[in-house]
Amino acid sequence: MAKINGFIGRRNFIHLAGLGSIGIGAIVGAGGILWNKEPSLAEDLSNDVVERPKPVNPQAALNNLLAGNQRFVQGKSLHPRQSKFRLQETVAAQYPFAAILGCADSRVPAEIVFDQGLGDLFVVRVAGNVASGEAIGSLEYATSVLGAQLILVLGHTKCGAVKAAVEGKPLPGRIGVFVEEIKPAVEIARKKNGDLVENTVIANVQYQAEHLAQRSTILGNLIKQGKLKIVGGHYDLATGKVTMVS
Repeated sequence: MAKINGFIGRRNFIHLAGLGSIGIGAIVGAGGILWNKEPSLAEDLSNDVVERPKPVNPQAALNNLLAGNQRFVQGKSLHPRQSKFRLQETVAAQYPFAAILGCADSRVPAEIVFDQGLGDLFVVRVAGNVASGEAIGSLEYATSVLGAQLILVLGHTKCGAVKAAVEGKPLPGRIGVFVEEIKPAVEIARKKNGDLVENTVIANVQYQAEHLAQRSTILGNLIKQGKLKIVGGHYDLATGKVTMVS
């Protein structure tokens, strides 16, 4: 059986009762379409076995994310792969082309701001987009098992978790647990000119991205093998635009 990223063998994808099986379209170059045009539910589908699509390389995955965000910003979202057929297509298996470590903020839903559909993104959302143990484990699954070759750590303007870390006040319950994970980024941001909270948002994206590779042997090995890239992004609540963070 073929291996995906050196870990998990190929799985059968899906068989739709009364419809036969569906075919997955080939990936079209960087920034291209991830799937062929979705057939009608009434279409006579002849293939008995559906092959797992090849993982999307990191640059192509990033290009697709940025192209989708551009559509969102311009008010030209396509809302792709959200049909009834796509819903049934993804019942038995998922093959996301990218993983997102984003903030749990209700104003930053990754599938919407990147104009993607069902099964396209593996999204882990934690307040402050921190690389907690649970988040890292989820991303290890997304990459080593599901085959995603890109992880985007996505921060955003006016992040409440970052603001709390900057203020440093005592917090109730377990809120302080994830805020503590942001404080190293606060100290990095103090060395820069400008607004401390917004500088910390950027520093936190960079810090969490670095920690993903440092704290996970699985992710680190995939990076060394050229099968994974981790990048950072910054989402503007006012414009909807995602800017890459180097």
